[in-house]
Amino acid sequence: MFKNHPKGLIPAALSNMGERFGYYIMAAVLSLFLCSKFGLADDKAALIYSIFLAAIYILSLVGGIIADRTQNYKGTIMTGIIIMALGYAALAIPITATAGTMTMLLVLTCVALVMIAFGNGLFKGNLQAIVGQMYDDMEADAAAAGKSEEELKAMKGRRDAGFQIFYVFINIGGLLAPFIAPFLRKWWLGRHGFTYVAELPALCHKYIDGTIPADQMTNLQTYLTQAGVTGGVTTEACQSYLEVFNQGVHFAFIASVIAMLISLSIFIAKRGLFPTPGKKTAAASVELTPEEKMSMAKELRQRLYALFAVLGVVIFFWFSFHQNGVTLSFFARDFVKSDQLPAELWQAVNPFFVIFLTPIIMLIFGALSKRGKEISTPRKIAYGMFIAGMAYAFLAIYSYVAGYPSGDEFKLVDASTKMGMKAGWWVMIVTYFLLTVAELFISPLGLSFVSKVAPKTMLGLCQGLWLGTTAVGNILLPIGTIMYNKFPLWQCWGVFICVCLISMGVMLAMVKWLERVTSDK
Repeated sequence: MFKNHPKGLIPAALSNMGERFGYYIMAAVLSLFLCSKFGLADDKAALIYSIFLAAIYILSLVGGIIADRTQNYKGTIMTGIIIMALGYAALAIPITATAGTMTMLLVLTCVALVMIAFGNGLFKGNLQAIVGQMYDDMEADAAAAGKSEEELKAMKGRRDAGFQIFYVFINIGGLLAPFIAPFLRKWWLGRHGFTYVAELPALCHKYIDGTIPADQMTNLQTYLTQAGVTGGVTTEACQSYLEVFNQGVHFAFIASVIAMLISLSIFIAKRGLFPTPGKKTAAASVELTPEEKMSMAKELRQRLYALFAVLGVVIFFWFSFHQNGVTLSFFARDFVKSDQLPAELWQAVNPFFVIFLTPIIMLIFGALSKRGKEISTPRKIAYGMFIAGMAYAFLAIYSYVAGYPSGDEFKLVDASTKMGMKAGWWVMIVTYFLLTVAELFISPLGLSFVSKVAPKTMLGLCQGLWLGTTAVGNILLPIGTIMYNKFPLWQCWGVFICVCLISMGVMLAMVKWLERVTSDK
């Protein structure tokens, strides 16, 4: 699997895996943590989550510009890791939120998230640019060595496989991370004689604030009893549970700090294997005719047009896919039986499928390539949009048959009736399986596509543009949460079906043009 790939690929992937492990600990719990810590409504928590995610990818564009201009990619990456570690350290401090400190602590939490986002922006796109440069260098060395045209073609085909390997390591970190917060929270609750009840933090906040509906008092009493809180329904009982519940989550961020330090250590130890993207070397001055200059400018425009065309479509994939951190997390919390798995643990299903399915998909793509039936990267992206639509079609059909109302309406149902309506674990498994297949057709191959069409001296910037597109999709995330809480669920999922299918159609309409541009690289 790793044969005939650059020596720096695995160290770069391991460094990225450590960073992703720390990031996914936080991403798995962030929206739910904002609700349990500060009593925020789902839509407000989703707004903060979406702005944070968008900031990560927007700042990746800034990080790419900084690295391109300074030509100090490695220093930029290491600085980013350090800033992220400081942000996670701030989140790890278990200060209890009270009526008097709530606003201040929320502001401090947002400052820590800004630090993480900025550090991630310095790190993420530039490490991907380094991976792309490894393959540029490998192909250039092979051409200089006089390799045959067939050998050069095979070598260029390794780029997609290399980014898929890189993506697997990302998801090893993503697979392990979501278990940390629920484990520590369960352990900390157990030490205080409590148990986890997903619905309880929101009702505790409403009781303390005096906003709990009268018909929800019975549910509050039921959930307090289930959680092992004694003394009946009192402000002290609710505050006690919230304090212990949220302290357990704070401790998980310590693991994120440790993961950042491991990532930094790997990167420093192996930095000699990493090239500098777009590094300018001294060369003899070459006089070009006006026709040659015009031809080069036309080729550059074609590449950038192709890049922006794909980015415009992929926005809607990220809008649909990253609902896993907000709307799908709320769905797991509200509509899926939490005695089987806490809502955060469903975040581990996606990286598990990435790790499991990537070798299979690589074998399929490799077999097609050997038979001369290779599927182009743009066409794979179009197929990925269709598969994402299938995931939401499954959810829409299931929600319609189950008669699920909106999220807000479901919260008002009494506890015993609600439990009988909740979905089993297999619903989330099927959903994440389909979304993961779609992701594997789009995300790692999209990175490969960018590295193919990007001008050599703009690799960091163009990888930043790819991540900036993700930011735009993330800005749209709260729309999903609003629909989730206001519409019957099948209608909410139906919107995502339409978005994915329309995006697929647009991509297929551009496929032949995109294939021509990438074949000229």
